[in-house]
Amino acid sequence: MDSRHPVADDAAHASAELDSEYEHSPVPPERRKSLLTVSAVWFGFPMILTNAVPGGVVVAVLGFWRGLAAILVANLVMFVYVGLLSHRAGSTGESFALQATKTFGRIGYVVASGFLATIVVGWFAFNTGATGATLHQAFGWHEQLVAVIAGAAFVAITYLGIRALSWLGAVAAPLFIVVGVIAIVLVAKDHDLGAVLDYQGVAPAGGAMTFGAAVSLIMATFADSGTMTADFTRWSKDGKQAVLATATAFPLASLVAQITGGIVVAAGAIASAATVGGNFLPILTGHSIFLDALAAVFVFVNLGSVCSHCLYNGALSWSHLTRSKMRIMTLILGVIGTAAALAGVWNHFLDWLVILSVFVPPLGGVLIADQVILRRHVDARPASAVRPTAFIAWGAGALVGGLVHWYAPQFSDAVSGLVVALLVHVALERLAPRPSAAA
Repeated sequence: MDSRHPVADDAAHASAELDSEYEHSPVPPERRKSLLTVSAVWFGFPMILTNAVPGGVVVAVLGFWRGLAAILVANLVMFVYVGLLSHRAGSTGESFALQATKTFGRIGYVVASGFLATIVVGWFAFNTGATGATLHQAFGWHEQLVAVIAGAAFVAITYLGIRALSWLGAVAAPLFIVVGVIAIVLVAKDHDLGAVLDYQGVAPAGGAMTFGAAVSLIMATFADSGTMTADFTRWSKDGKQAVLATATAFPLASLVAQITGGIVVAAGAIASAATVGGNFLPILTGHSIFLDALAAVFVFVNLGSVCSHCLYNGALSWSHLTRSKMRIMTLILGVIGTAAALAGVWNHFLDWLVILSVFVPPLGGVLIADQVILRRHVDARPASAVRPTAFIAWGAGALVGGLVHWYAPQFSDAVSGLVVALLVHVALERLAPRPSAAA
């Protein structure tokens, strides 16, 4: 691994003007970043408080060992899923929007790219609202005012581009580890951590959760930005480094967050854990001024990391869709997302994850089939305005995912939809007649 500081490989390019984010073209080889820089971008993304929440929910419902198994399975699937897309991005330097253009067509990509770009702005809104709500609950701060200030700060970070995401990730991940350890130490004072291994879970109000549904819930937390991983890993020097950077996120960083949430739940430190999950922030507050201050900083940095990453994904894709600049779209989408946060979209967290687990993984399955399995075919394929095979496969995957969700919940709707979409797309592309010219 490159031993340089995440800032080092950017220093040569630093100037009064911000660097190009390459909204409309692949990142040229000479502008690629070090492995440490790209790893810092991905590593600091999933290790967040809102990723500890679903980890805690799964453990609360399934018990510690079954919940841990579901978390591990989901993260291994995510590593393969995101790693394959990342390898392609590192090899070509292409963003998610450019990948989608090849797969769905130069007009058809608008649907796929616009869908995910809007979803991630929803995540920005959710976590911006969660920042205000969390600090209001912890300290009584004005919820809406905090959300506005947080939204403005997160937009400013995103505006600086990929460099700022690496800086923020380099701070956010270690801070999560420090705060998580402190929370577990505080829990140990009043609870027997030895009982964690024997935790059997609780019955949720809405009925039992199956193992497959738990896997889908965990995957859904990062299915969207995971599918858009090319926006980050296109900065890697090659495909291998892109995969290594991805591994710092899935399984490493994601496991740290989700298992931390699971431990505090299994220790009995969180009331209504099947609903609120592994949100361990309240454990930190009320002990001392130092811990209160640390908790407040942690919320801003931690949720700021996920907000800036999601807004970057959204702004990059929407800038390509509108033929504008990433930084212009950052400002526009930041205002829209902050307004949505004030409207309370963050209250629909679990419903949001169900939607994502059904519709997003099949889209990723189509991209993997097209960009990885059929890559030689894709490179030689004439351009097309709309590629029906991609949409048919995406629809088939989403349909199967929905059917599994409602009628076979013992299986994972996310994994089922992903696999079906991948297989259908490969089959259709193999059977489709070869056009002789661009559409």
